[in-house]
Amino acid sequence: MKKSDTIAAIATAAGGGIGIIRISGEKALEIAEKIFIADSGRFEGRPFHGKIIDPSDGSFVDEVLVSFMRVPKSYTKEDVVEINCHGGTAAVTSVLRIVLASGARIAEPGEFTKRAFLNGRIDLSQAEAVADIISAKTNAQLKVAASQLDGGLSRVINEFKGIIMDCLARIEAAIDYPEHEEEFGPTASNDIAEAISVILDRSQALLDSARSGKIIREGINAVIAGKPNVGKSSLLNALLKEERAIVTEIPGTTRDTLTEYINLSGILLKITDTAGIRKTGDIVEKIGVERSEKAIELAELVLLIFDGTESLDDRDFELLKKTKGKNTIILLNKADKSCGINREELMCFAKPIVSVSAKTGEGMDLFAEEIKKIFFSGELIIDGGENMLLSNERHIRALEEAREHLKEAKKTADCGFPTDLISIDLTEAYERLSEITGGNVSDDLVDRIFSEFCLGK
Repeated sequence: MKKSDTIAAIATAAGGGIGIIRISGEKALEIAEKIFIADSGRFEGRPFHGKIIDPSDGSFVDEVLVSFMRVPKSYTKEDVVEINCHGGTAAVTSVLRIVLASGARIAEPGEFTKRAFLNGRIDLSQAEAVADIISAKTNAQLKVAASQLDGGLSRVINEFKGIIMDCLARIEAAIDYPEHEEEFGPTASNDIAEAISVILDRSQALLDSARSGKIIREGINAVIAGKPNVGKSSLLNALLKEERAIVTEIPGTTRDTLTEYINLSGILLKITDTAGIRKTGDIVEKIGVERSEKAIELAELVLLIFDGTESLDDRDFELLKKTKGKNTIILLNKADKSCGINREELMCFAKPIVSVSAKTGEGMDLFAEEIKKIFFSGELIIDGGENMLLSNERHIRALEEAREHLKEAKKTADCGFPTDLISIDLTEAYERLSEITGGNVSDDLVDRIFSEFCLGK
């Protein structure tokens, strides 16, 4: 990125009533003055109403609001102009074309946020949170990402780094002034070991949150399984609140897997409807059954459906055996009708059992609560403090590597070896923690992270 580059892009999704073109860089104001005529005054400090004209022929393009944010009080910490025009495709693209013709270049994916990071307004973990906020499909995802954007994770990591830096400073002082080593009390091996233990304990709590954090961020890979005609596709349609899967009274209607994303009481499910599992001579249906069995094998959660109006048979027990060792919720469908199933026969499988009705929606809230019990061990709290959730695989890996170096440093300290040997692993731990916030990452990694952002952000 050249410092003199001025970039521009459409910052809003297509089809809205308002479209925003964002311009950032040294020429942002100059470009705006070429193409914008304000109704009155100089447009700075507040949005100004006026019109965009094409400098090539002076023709009127659109009626707009324009805001100018002077460096450093802007998203990128550069001069930024935002043009609010009408949201039609022709209007937005016409304004962007004129902006580019007036001296800007089209921004790369994520380049505005990348500049915010490079200019020191946010760190790398906060920049990644921006992308997570944009892609959030549930309130839980939004809360985790917002907590990270607000600096919750950064504060914890910087506190760990501060403790390490204090230890390193004291070690260095003891090495430089050995005649005064006793004056550096915390420099003694046992005191350094105690400081490392504090980080190890608190970082372990962070890693313990990673399972819940990743589930919130990425969703749960769930499979709806069962015999033909027990209501698998009806359940999917009920969860989606639309007729997505074909439902008939003919067994074997579903012959392939069908995957959809569902927000169930704040939990994101990547849910797959499968073909009914049974022995069949139909070649196409047989392939569907094989795919169903593979989906069950790969699933993080199996929603095993039985017809609650019928008694269990050998095929039902075979299905229960297939889910052995898997997170499974047994759903007894058709709760709106008389019960014909013996629940006691299911109790020995030690799986949660919920009566539901795909027709009326009965039991869906209880179903969601069982998922929370399995994956979140109770109520989930996200507050950005001690309950900060770790959700990004890159952050998890860096923290795990830092902990390995901290463990080695503590082992060295516990054995009473010279403090300068401890500093080797402490320095490595500091570097791994710095990777999380972006203080020690390669340009290639930064480019890769921001290349996954959407255009205009």
